[in-house]
Amino acid sequence: MTDITTTVDTYLAAWNEEDAAARADLVAAAWADGCRYVDPMFESTGHQAFSDLAAGVHSGYPGARFRRTTAVDAHHDEVRFGWELVAADGSTIVAGIDVGRLAPDGRLDSITGFFGDLAPAEAAA
Repeated sequence: MTDITTTVDTYLAAWNEEDAAARADLVAAAWADGCRYVDPMFESTGHQAFSDLAAGVHSGYPGARFRRTTAVDAHHDEVRFGWELVAADGSTIVAGIDVGRLAPDGRLDSITGFFGDLAPAEAAA
């Protein structure tokens, strides 16, 4: 895969896929071997561990779906984009930003997820 937006959208589709076999295909398409995912709550390394993590989100938030909320911003081998997890009733459960690194073949090598909006500089002081 060479189109970064397609890679990111496939990554999000993997989060949303409930069927384990179909999710495995999406994970293999979006993620390089040995991939690493980390956010404030979870961490996984490898295709199966990420797929298991996605399955856990389905059981914890039935009917919820991830969706991209921004364009995909990329340069060199780095990528970032906004997202939200939306409940079946349309309410936002959590929103955030993912920052990732691409493998040489264009698939994701790593993603670091952040929850919430960035605080203004004066609020961080």
